[in-house]
Amino acid sequence: MRPKTLYGLSLFALLLAGCKVGPNYHRPDAPTASAYKEDQGWKPAAPAQIPGDESWWSIYNDPLLDSLERQVVVSNQNLKAAEAAYRSAAAQVGIDWGPLFPSIGLNGVNTRSGGGSGFTQGVTTGSGTTVTTTGKSRDNIYSAGAQASWQIDVWGRIRRTVESDVAKAQVSAADVAAARLSAQVTLAQDYFQLRAADEQRRLYTDSIKAFQTSLTIAQNQVNAGITTLADVYSAETELESTLAADVNVQLTRAKLEHAIAVLIGKDPEELAIEHGGLTTSVPVVPAGLPSELLQRRPDIAASERSMASANALVGVAKAAWYPSVTLSGSYAFTATALPGLFNAGNSLWSFGPTLAETVFNGGARLATNRQARANYDEAVANYRQTVLSAFQAVEDDLSSLRVLEQQATLQRTAVEDAKKSEALTLNQYKSGIVVYTILLTAQTTRLAAEISLLSVQSQQLVSSVDLISQLGGGWSVAQLEQPSRGVP
Repeated sequence: MRPKTLYGLSLFALLLAGCKVGPNYHRPDAPTASAYKEDQGWKPAAPAQIPGDESWWSIYNDPLLDSLERQVVVSNQNLKAAEAAYRSAAAQVGIDWGPLFPSIGLNGVNTRSGGGSGFTQGVTTGSGTTVTTTGKSRDNIYSAGAQASWQIDVWGRIRRTVESDVAKAQVSAADVAAARLSAQVTLAQDYFQLRAADEQRRLYTDSIKAFQTSLTIAQNQVNAGITTLADVYSAETELESTLAADVNVQLTRAKLEHAIAVLIGKDPEELAIEHGGLTTSVPVVPAGLPSELLQRRPDIAASERSMASANALVGVAKAAWYPSVTLSGSYAFTATALPGLFNAGNSLWSFGPTLAETVFNGGARLATNRQARANYDEAVANYRQTVLSAFQAVEDDLSSLRVLEQQATLQRTAVEDAKKSEALTLNQYKSGIVVYTILLTAQTTRLAAEISLLSVQSQQLVSSVDLISQLGGGWSVAQLEQPSRGVP
């Protein structure tokens, strides 16, 4: 084939390389509503907006929580694993990008052969060309050359593969953001539950003192012949039960402290959190519009990028129907002596295109195309389900916060009434007006009311943190990392 014809074919192949078969990606519609159902007509007692230049947990105004949260990004091992997975996915983009360019190789060969008084041999050079030589015993053959091959991406198979890998890398980047948010949210929830355990221990400590006082009074009254040992046994039972409950809370607190240590990448032995109180302020961030959620949540972004990856793979499968075009060439020198190896008379060259097409493969190609389409349809369904689940989670948290706010108001009133009843009953018991069982009922009622209020306050804080996470924790799809190599 003449050189002009070869060059023409090469130019034609390069022009064809501008096309990509398969569907171009357009994000499918997702179900959205104009507003959140549970957000209408409700004004939170403590509305709060996350400052644009600060982390989401800053709205709780807790320096220790802030210090712990900042250690998550530095030391959390699950987050490090997710970040490593992203780097691996980004590197895959570079791997699949490589075939878009020619592959060039160099070689140098020195062979020494022996035989009888004379022989004829064929020497194959690195370019694939066979040279016939005649020599005597222990002759040297020297060769050096370069080879190049270039699979022209006529139908866009390689570019669609890169496009898919870029989307996969973005999925991994969104997974990193989701893992970071999950660890931060879990730490905040564990922290508030630990503070609730501290507060519960304080309540038990106060009640233990009250039960000890009641036990002393009962013992004095038995000694004075005013009452029976039954009151003493009842007082001892309540005191011991409260002590046992206090020990159980200590176990709960210890486990929460251990969990926080692991979240910040430390051995539990290295972390000791001082006892403290539970904040009664429950900030509630505005939910915004449901449509905004599609840009806020990393899991939704990851699901959307998975669709883009699956869509590109449809193009990869479709490109397999078309023939592949490869340009290859070589230029080499071969001689029996090293001096003068690179003389023009020792040169050999070859150049030409290769066209390859699979004629029959038992229907595997058709099945591959159907599989790619099915995978895309699955990704679309998963995306829409992820969006629906996200809307549900936000609605659940809004409902929880609204109901818990009402419940907390009622429970505070119940605690105040229970305290008044206990104080009045204690005075009556000391005066001998009422029996001990009435005082015991008043004391246990007050403790139960305080524990219930503490539980509601703890749930409020946990739900407040969860709502922030369901709204993306201040994350935006604009922060989605782009691999270093793009798609041409």
